[in-house]
Amino acid sequence: MTRIYWDSMLFIYLLEGNPVSGPKARKILEQIVVRGDSICTSVFSIGEILTGPRRRGSTSGVDAVRSYFTSDAVEVLPFTERTADRYSVIRSANRVSQADAIHLASAAEAGADIFFTNDSDLRRLSIPGIKFFADLEGKVF
Repeated sequence: MTRIYWDSMLFIYLLEGNPVSGPKARKILEQIVVRGDSICTSVFSIGEILTGPRRRGSTSGVDAVRSYFTSDAVEVLPFTERTADRYSVIRSANRVSQADAIHLASAAEAGADIFFTNDSDLRRLSIPGIKFFADLEGKVF
């Protein structure tokens, strides 16, 4: 079984029905399910994903996000002291935003086999604990 980390944007594309990237994210998710792989993300992702529905004043959108992340669809990773330590290593060695470093540290601490992101800058990094990066086009880095 492959452990796959999703950056928050993939969930946003999927849950908000982005007309271009949403179908790609759904197809990747379907392949993950068929293969029996596991999908994970940081608890931080939930906060990022809830921001859109909250800005729009969409109570149903907030409820849908909460429902999705309390289901068995995705493993929500905690931000622990060990994750915080990885975060500091990543931030000190790479020019990445605080949010990106949280995602990278969470994925590395979880031992992610693949980190899915649409951020080409992240895909160029080499982060101990993350085997591969991939994008919505299915390219693996």
